[in-house]
Amino acid sequence: MSDAADHLADRHFSAIAAIIESRVGIKLPAAKRTMVEGRLRKRARALGLSNVSHYGAHLFEQGGLDDELVHLIDCVTTNKTDFFREPSHFEFLRNVAVPQLQQRKDTRPASLKIWSAASSTGAEAYTAAMVLQDLANAGAPMRFSILGTDISTEVLREADMAIYPSAFVAPVPTAMQQRYLMRSKDPRQDLVRVAPELRRKVRFERLNLMDESYPFDRDIDVIFCRNVLIYFDGPTQKAVIRRLVSHLRPGGYLMLGHSESMAGSGIPGIQQVVPTVYQACPAALRRSAA
Repeated sequence: MSDAADHLADRHFSAIAAIIESRVGIKLPAAKRTMVEGRLRKRARALGLSNVSHYGAHLFEQGGLDDELVHLIDCVTTNKTDFFREPSHFEFLRNVAVPQLQQRKDTRPASLKIWSAASSTGAEAYTAAMVLQDLANAGAPMRFSILGTDISTEVLREADMAIYPSAFVAPVPTAMQQRYLMRSKDPRQDLVRVAPELRRKVRFERLNLMDESYPFDRDIDVIFCRNVLIYFDGPTQKAVIRRLVSHLRPGGYLMLGHSESMAGSGIPGIQQVVPTVYQACPAALRRSAA
C-alpha cells in the first residue's frame, strides 16, 4: 500500500472539515489533518476498509455519509476530561453556590439540578455528584439530580457505564474514593466503578450545543460548560452561552473553563461573580435584559 493511499484526498478532508464546522461548530484547519486521519484510520478498519482514503470514498462517493455521520463526529471531536478538573469550581459549588441556592427561600428548589453540558466520559458530572452527596451526608437538607450531555455517543456510553482505570481517578480525594468508588473484584483488572447511589442520580443524553434550542428544563441551578467553547468562534460562543443561560433559574450559576473566562462577558441576564463563574440575574432584570 502506498503512503498516499492511507491519507484523505484533499477534497475529502475539505468536505469533512466543512461538515464538522457546520454541524458541530469546530474548525479543522490543515494543521489538524494528521490528527483527523489518525482517528479515522481506526474507524476505517472497523468498517472493513483497508485505509483512510477508502473511508473518504465510502463517505462521499459511495453514499455512506448518512449512516456514518454520528461515528464521524465521534471520531473527530476531542473529549478531554478529568475528575476534579479546575478544582476551584467544585470548591465554589460546595462553599458558595449550594449554600446560597439553599438559602434563597423564594426560589429554593426542592431538588438541585446540575447540568454538565460537555460531559465527555462523565468525570465532571460524577465529580459534582460526589461533592453534593458529601454535603447531603453532612446533613444539608437537599436532593439533587445531574444531567450530562455530549455530542459523542461513544463517550456517553462510557459515562453511563462509569467504569474507569484506577489511575484516572487519582485526583479524587482518598476519602471520596472510599465512599463512592468500587474496586474491581478481578485483581487483574485495575478498574473502578462509580457507586450505584451516585449513578442513580446522574443521567446522560446526547446534545449538540450547536442546536438552536435544548430540550431540557429551564430551572437548572448550576451549568458547567467548560473547555469546549474554545473550539468555537466568538459569535458561536455567545450564541451557545445565551442558550445555556435561558435554562438557568434566577440566581443559578454558569461555570466556564479558565481558558474561556471572557466568553460570558456582555451576555444579557448574567453577571460575573468570580473569574469564570457567572450568576443569573433576578427574573425582573433578566426580562429587561432580554
